[in-house]
Amino acid sequence: MKKIQKSDEELIALYIDGNVDCMEMLINRHKDKIYTSILLLVHERYVADDIFQETFVKIIKLFQKGKYVESGRFIGLAMRIARNLTLDYFRTRKFKPQIYDSNSKDIFDNMKFAEVNQLDLIINEQNKCDLRSLIKQLPEEQREVLMLRHYADLSFKEIADICNCSVNTALGRMRYAILALRKMIVSQSISF
Repeated sequence: MKKIQKSDEELIALYIDGNVDCMEMLINRHKDKIYTSILLLVHERYVADDIFQETFVKIIKLFQKGKYVESGRFIGLAMRIARNLTLDYFRTRKFKPQIYDSNSKDIFDNMKFAEVNQLDLIINEQNKCDLRSLIKQLPEEQREVLMLRHYADLSFKEIADICNCSVNTALGRMRYAILALRKMIVSQSISF
């Protein structure tokens, strides 16, 4: 007999009615996506752990104050809160994130190259540095969409929910990020 899984909204209603186990079920259901999106931006597990925990503390407070509006978009709310807390973290630290994967490894270290010799290694390392530098020059909104799409493998719908914008806006930011990268590559005579 297959167990029927409760929707996010049903779990929220049960939690508000006093069933604290339902919050744990919500956290477990969405933790991978939320945690990964945080970690991709902060690249330090202990910081990501703190922001992830603070995200759910804020969500619980919303529920307790009765300020949660049932909309069927719990994950969008959770991702927005996580994103805002991450941005707050960077504002208070006055620095920008590097680009790391979900294992806290630099994404450029995971690139595979056909022939590996000393000269190729040097060239590849320089390419990584050049691309990193170019990505850092993108406006924050474009950089964020680029990272969420290519490194978190999120759909444009999910990115739009996280960034609190329309899907078309997310698509536009991605397009402008790619165009800007191409323009910078040409203008700086960088070859990959």
